[in-house]
This record gives sequence, C-alpha cells and structure tokens, in this order.
Amino acid sequence: MAERTPGIRPRPSLRRRLDVAARCSFPGATTALLLLLAAGPLGLPGQAELQCALVLGCVFFWSLFRPTSLPPLLVFGLGVLTDLLGYSPIGVSVLVLLMVHGLAMLWRRVLSHQGFLLVWLAFVAVAVGAAALQWGLTSLLTFRLLPAGPAVFQSALSAGLYPLLAVVLARAHATVAEPAQA
Repeated sequence: MAERTPGIRPRPSLRRRLDVAARCSFPGATTALLLLLAAGPLGLPGQAELQCALVLGCVFFWSLFRPTSLPPLLVFGLGVLTDLLGYSPIGVSVLVLLMVHGLAMLWRRVLSHQGFLLVWLAFVAVAVGAAALQWGLTSLLTFRLLPAGPAVFQSALSAGLYPLLAVVLARAHATVAEPAQA
C-alpha cells in the first residue's frame, strides 16, 4: 500500500510487507477460523445455526467496514466452507452470503457513518431475510417443506449475537486489522 504524500521513505522491508498482508487477510482468516471452531464437536444445541450466525455477522461487519479485505471471491469461499461444514446443499450459503455482502456494500455509504443501533437494525433485517432465503432454498433443493423453526431460531440467534460479535470485531478493526498501523 503506497502512500501518496511527497517525501523520502525507506524501502518497505519484508517484515512490513508481511505485516500489511496479515492485517489485510485478518477479516477472512478470522471468519474462517470462527466457522471451523463453531463446526467442532462442541455438543451445543443449535450448533448449525450458530455457524450460520457467526459467518453471517462477520461477513456483514467486514463488508460494511473493511470491504477491500473481504472480496466477493473470499465470501464465495466462506459460503462453500459453510455449506460443507453445515451439511446444507452446496450453493445455498454461497448465495446467501454473497447477497449479504452485496447488501452491505450497497448500504455502506449510509451505514458506516451511523450509530450502532441503526447498523444493528439493518443487520436484523438482513439476518431475517437471509434465514428466510436459506430456508426457502434448502426446502426447494431438498424437495420437501422444512419446518420454519430452525430458520426463526437462526435469525434470532444472528440478531442476538451480532452486538457481541460487533464489539469484538470493531476492536479488531481499530487495532489488529488496520493495515495503516503496519
């Protein structure tokens, strides 16, 4: 990342370039790590919904506040990983996460300068829509009408988990994941 201000600067060292690369890859790497940890044998009730809630919250947050560090190709990969770990039909989470990423990018100009309450309300709407879309697509692809209870639980879990997730991710956004601090 070259700075545009005039002046003499030392040549970026390998350590600095690695630091910038690590900070830029932080959003995608931590989202994948959280997804893998949530897929472990924890024995939690609603563990599949927890996986979806975590990845949905992370993709929304990073797409809103650090879109260059979470490109659509990476969101696609996270969607495939979510489908593989969650035993859902391949492509459902991919489509849902890409739509969440697109909505966050679309609303980015407005929401990134708003308070937490408005961002959270926008996420709640996105989470409800994402859970409904995931339920509908899974029902369609499995050729049977699935019960709506897990989708309702997933949207409620996503909405309730987002404030905690946003606090942790906002702290990381301001410190660890900031490439300008490298």
